[in-house]
Amino acid sequence: MKNTVLLITLLFPVLIFAQTSSQQKKVLMVVSSYGKDKGAERPGYEFDEFSQAYLVFKNNNLLVDVASPKGGKVEPDQYNKEKLYNQNLLENQEALDLLDNTKPTASINANEYDAIYIVGGKGAMFDLPFDPSLQDIILNLYKRENTVIASVCHGPAVFANVKNNDEYIINGIELTGFSNVEEELFGKKWVKEFPFSLETKLKSRGAQFLQTDFMLSKVVVSKNFVTGQNPFSTAKSAEAVVQSLGLKPVERELYTDENSVLLIQEILDETITIQKAEDLLAKDTSIYDMPLMAVYGYYKILASKDNMDSLIKGTKLIELTSPYFFNENLQLLLAKTYLSLDEKEKARGIAKDLISKKLLVEQSEALLKELNSGVED
Repeated sequence: MKNTVLLITLLFPVLIFAQTSSQQKKVLMVVSSYGKDKGAERPGYEFDEFSQAYLVFKNNNLLVDVASPKGGKVEPDQYNKEKLYNQNLLENQEALDLLDNTKPTASINANEYDAIYIVGGKGAMFDLPFDPSLQDIILNLYKRENTVIASVCHGPAVFANVKNNDEYIINGIELTGFSNVEEELFGKKWVKEFPFSLETKLKSRGAQFLQTDFMLSKVVVSKNFVTGQNPFSTAKSAEAVVQSLGLKPVERELYTDENSVLLIQEILDETITIQKAEDLLAKDTSIYDMPLMAVYGYYKILASKDNMDSLIKGTKLIELTSPYFFNENLQLLLAKTYLSLDEKEKARGIAKDLISKKLLVEQSEALLKELNSGVED
């Protein structure tokens, strides 16, 4: 009897582990093989997107494999190693080994996976849509029940050529991805080289393309598809995958860029006042990315096409961050925008401040001259 009890005691942890392992969901992350020379010669996958999604999956007890069209080591575009999620991934040898030894898509048995997650990056536009093995994997998951087909940013390019019989699998599906507006603002180097426009192509395949303002977080769940609009949608899209697999995502602290785009969204939607935003920053700037918020204001002005509402909101974002992040080019743009909004005293004050700091003196003096034209200073 004692031997029987001892045997059960010894086997119990093994049985529990085996049971837990058999219940674990398994996700296949796919990255582009196109990258070369850190994106200078050929763009690769987006490291920010891989790191955020991978960490979400592992923290939620999912098994993860990584594949690419060619297999082997894959190369990302340039990325910021100081970002917390990238730091965490770079300290994770298991994850780095997976990226150094990706499985070729031709070797994948799709039946082993509950979900697929296509990582974006500009490289995804060049090889993923044309990989027949990857198309077969996606079609396998599409035909099975209780599976998730997910992608982020340029990752949805992979859906462009996947058909079930004679119909594209995204026909009638709501999804998102890197939009035409975002390509116009941020993709100028490579957009002319792309085989197609992502948004336009997905719409032509019958997808209902949804989007929010550029570079803000948006996740769309439609049937068994989960898509994220851009890099800032990554962590939430990965959590949507976890939830779609019937699991409750573990709680976590938002990254600084997540907090920043969330605050930007609230300001643009006017669900929060500028005074309230100022109070939040005064209370704790450490949870926000000040340069990110300021640069968003810059792009909001550039993308405004003289729309007064967009101009005003862009200036508000730069004003909001100015006490914490100073950039002379942003300040000069702010001054010029003030001039277009007929707020000449504000424009004059910035120009004089730049001159006193010996920054962009020639441009600032030209602006002052324009401001003072026909006006006694």
